[in-house]
Amino acid sequence: MSRRSKGVRLWLEPTVHDGEGKLVRHAAWVIRDGARKVRTGCPREDRAGAERALAEYITSKYRVPREHGRHPAEILVLDVLNIYLADVAPNHVRPEETKQRILTLADFWQTHSLADINGQRCRDYVAWRTKQTWKSSKPDQTNRPARQVTAAAARRELEDLRAAINYHRREGLCSEIVSVVLPEKLPGRETWLTRSEAARLIRAASRARQIMRDNETERAVGKHIARFVLVGLYTGTRHAAICGAALQPAIGRGYVDLDRGVFHRRARGARETKKRQPPVRLADRLLAHLRRWQRLGIAKHAVVEWNGKPVGSVRKGFAAAVKAAGLPTSGPDRVTPHTLRHTAATWMMQRGVDLWQAAGFLGMTAEMLQERYGHHHPDFQRDAADAVASSPGQDRDRKGGNKARRTAASVTKIAVVSRGDQ
Repeated sequence: MSRRSKGVRLWLEPTVHDGEGKLVRHAAWVIRDGARKVRTGCPREDRAGAERALAEYITSKYRVPREHGRHPAEILVLDVLNIYLADVAPNHVRPEETKQRILTLADFWQTHSLADINGQRCRDYVAWRTKQTWKSSKPDQTNRPARQVTAAAARRELEDLRAAINYHRREGLCSEIVSVVLPEKLPGRETWLTRSEAARLIRAASRARQIMRDNETERAVGKHIARFVLVGLYTGTRHAAICGAALQPAIGRGYVDLDRGVFHRRARGARETKKRQPPVRLADRLLAHLRRWQRLGIAKHAVVEWNGKPVGSVRKGFAAAVKAAGLPTSGPDRVTPHTLRHTAATWMMQRGVDLWQAAGFLGMTAEMLQERYGHHHPDFQRDAADAVASSPGQDRDRKGGNKARRTAASVTKIAVVSRGDQ
């Protein structure tokens, strides 16, 4: 019934009944550490969860060495990951996600030192990881094959390993530089929705009904998804920031100021990260929607609520709406919550919005906006294309005033961008 590990064991407490035969406690796993007993909260059937709880308990008891200037061969990768998990991960926007990636890395690197890290070992990690399926996949419930872990996901985990090693070295705990070799980065998705596709998605979410015993009921279960889609399309804000937006100022959450019409996307008290989250002005149409939702009581405290409570994630409901709308659910063109951000950027470029204003609105650099979405702009490379198509005689005729005017306009634009960079 027990499993010993460094003096700590996992124990299955039996089901307990009182003298009259009434159930007092179901069988559950506990951690026994000498006279101390720690409940895992895992029932008899969840042995895997109990094992994870045991591993976390043992990790919390272990005191990681922090001697300065040690050689990589003397430093366990697990120690580096534990230091990063304790010092850095709690300050991340989504610390639980970081923790899960660190635990995944620990499964592979637990017997290795920093001196073992090289290009081949990193490629071995990617090969090992991509043979696994996501733990969130439930093929028995969905009747669909479990999703395989992608090379992009393995790369993201190795980025955490690199960050942990770099932090460890900056703290002076390692005498040498250790490099992590990442797999080639795949090109970013460019999927975006047309106006009619966006309307279909909102309509599908609004009309979603609860299914019970294979029969559709009258209970609406997707209206909060429709609200999420509207906010995503009108602001180009990332999924987590929309779900974390409150309608009153609150520590740890973003804030939509319905009086001034401004969406403060970064959570109060959160530090600035490379994923910029500047305040964004709300379109009059979206502001009217938000005020109406609050007035009707369907969004009392947060932008996205379900049964009166803020929603942490809309991924499942969003995926159901995408399927109902007949949009791609798999492959490189699949529609995800992040597609709404791509769509907002694409629509702005198609309407000819000033590059600098659009970049500030979306919270990205003008260079990135130009690189990823600039080809949608109606003026994209227009002067270059006209110059190639014109004859030498036309060029001579056009010299003088027009050339001077275009040069002055170009100088102005460059100056504006330069002031923004400063």
